[in-house]
Amino acid sequence: MPSTGNYPIERREGEIERLRMQAAAIEFDAGVMLERIGVSSGWRCLDLGCGPGGILELLSVRAGPTGQVIALDADPVFLEHARVLARDRGRGNMKFVQGDAYNTGLPRGSFDFVHVRFVASTVGRHQDLIGEAVALACPGGIVALQEPDISTLKCYPPHAAWDRLTQVLEQVFVSVGNDVRLAQHLYQLVRRAGLENVQYRPFLVGFRSDDRMADYLPATVESVRRTILRQDLIDEEELNAALAACRRHLADPDTVSTYVTVAQVWGRRPRLSTALNP
Repeated sequence: MPSTGNYPIERREGEIERLRMQAAAIEFDAGVMLERIGVSSGWRCLDLGCGPGGILELLSVRAGPTGQVIALDADPVFLEHARVLARDRGRGNMKFVQGDAYNTGLPRGSFDFVHVRFVASTVGRHQDLIGEAVALACPGGIVALQEPDISTLKCYPPHAAWDRLTQVLEQVFVSVGNDVRLAQHLYQLVRRAGLENVQYRPFLVGFRSDDRMADYLPATVESVRRTILRQDLIDEEELNAALAACRRHLADPDTVSTYVTVAQVWGRRPRLSTALNP
């Protein structure tokens, strides 16, 4: 059986830029979620597995000078990138912590808002992660997760190379025990964690050939190349040919593509902690 808790994506050259582009492409919908939740001045917020930016900027603006945003990630290079970005933008209400999202060591029950995006699906152990997030929220605080469903990763017109890369991309996560269709049952998982008034908001974005995110699928496959080849999911010659053919198709002005569907699910920790059932 494949082990869980494995993150197959490599921090290769260009990976930070890929993650930053991804965050920018879905920033609007992250903002919609935060507006609906009501994150506002004075809130103490935590972004678990924030990577090189996550939703830190959105949280910092909403929390304001009387609030605080804690950015936690296991990768010191990602954290340093986020720290420099925050300094350059004058975001003095941020604090950066290198740590394990599954065992943070942060004070329990101390955050008004705890957020996790694309960690449960790509690293695994989703129940442990959700349990940690719930434990960190204060009674009455909000826990929010955003996770993908890869089944909507499509291009139009269809192309065999795109389909092959999409298949391999999903297989590489499955091979290490992870689930890039987690969005399909995220709502149920969060409800079972004991949160109240759980909300559900899925969204889907798409890209034209001249959009920087048009290269999302090939670039992401490049970031898991070593694991793909190690797991013998495709041979290197076929992989290189599929990447080249897919990129040629995506460069055609008539081609468009859709991203993974992202499910946003959030709920409130009961004010009586004994009501929780992690």
